[in-house]
Amino acid sequence: MATAKATKRAGRKRASSAATPKGRTTGNASERLSEQTMTDRAYAELEEMIVTLRLEPGTVLSEAVLAKLLKIGRTPIREALQRLSRDGLVNIMPRRGILVSEINLHSQLRLLEVRRELERLMARAAAERASEEERIKFSVIADSMKQASLESDAMAFMRLDHEFNALISASARNEFATRSMGLMHGLSRRFWYQHYRETADLPLAARLHAEVAEAIAKRDPDRAAAASDRLVGYIESFARSTL
Repeated sequence: MATAKATKRAGRKRASSAATPKGRTTGNASERLSEQTMTDRAYAELEEMIVTLRLEPGTVLSEAVLAKLLKIGRTPIREALQRLSRDGLVNIMPRRGILVSEINLHSQLRLLEVRRELERLMARAAAERASEEERIKFSVIADSMKQASLESDAMAFMRLDHEFNALISASARNEFATRSMGLMHGLSRRFWYQHYRETADLPLAARLHAEVAEAIAKRDPDRAAAASDRLVGYIESFARSTL
């Protein structure tokens, strides 16, 4: 009997020991998920602040100040800044802080050389591979772009452009193109925001975006590629007009 009781106690002890690490793993996974969500939020908010020049080129930032400003912990802020550094929007200077990168026309023109080829490829791929749900979203974006054009609503256009870029990246189903384009979008949007008041034709830019979105929604790869070329052609002429 004593042996049987000892065996039962040992079994319960093993079960309890096995359950404890399992519970800890679940907790850690939940914490990691929460931290990733906060990192994504920090990245989105900081990216918009930099792109819209609320954080101007040349501004020196600190993790502590940004954590207080956004009410987010320093670890998500640090990870968001690492992503922004890969995007070329900030320069991390060890022991000196974080510097919002300068805007450079010549770099922008070199960027557009690559962007033209990638945009065409992704527009064509999206027209071929987008799901029905994604096509509906492209159609909605096209209509919203036209509305932003009619109202000359620059902030609505900027946010729609961000949504449009993310949707093309997802629906093209090409992770290599997506990674490459991800390095360009923030820089391109910031350059646009800096100069659009003086030289941009906002209604034309919105219509050109709408044409790409409509072609993808209608499953027309050739039309989507041609519309993409017209869009990037306009963006390049806009960049050169800032000289």
